[in-house]
Amino acid sequence: MAAEDTAARGYMHRQEDYLKRLKRIEGQARGLQRMVEEEKYCIDILTQVAAMTKALQSVSLGLLEEHLSHCVVEAAAQGGREADEKIKEASDAIARLVRS
Repeated sequence: MAAEDTAARGYMHRQEDYLKRLKRIEGQARGLQRMVEEEKYCIDILTQVAAMTKALQSVSLGLLEEHLSHCVVEAAAQGGREADEKIKEASDAIARLVRS
């Protein structure tokens, strides 16, 4: 198992918060499915999609912040190849978030 698989994650101190948020988002997704099944008004569905998108972005940004302040900072302090890899991972994650 790789070191990154066994290391404590930076978000662990907020794991319950993230799980609560994700469960709310899961409920929002079920609500959206129901709205489509019930043929609700397009704009009402789009409003809920925007709310769900914002909730997912909030989770993403929180996890990114945790990754930068924990995983990247620790790797940078150690230097070397692992630091380069963590910075590249963070940069790639930011690029994916910006494109989404």
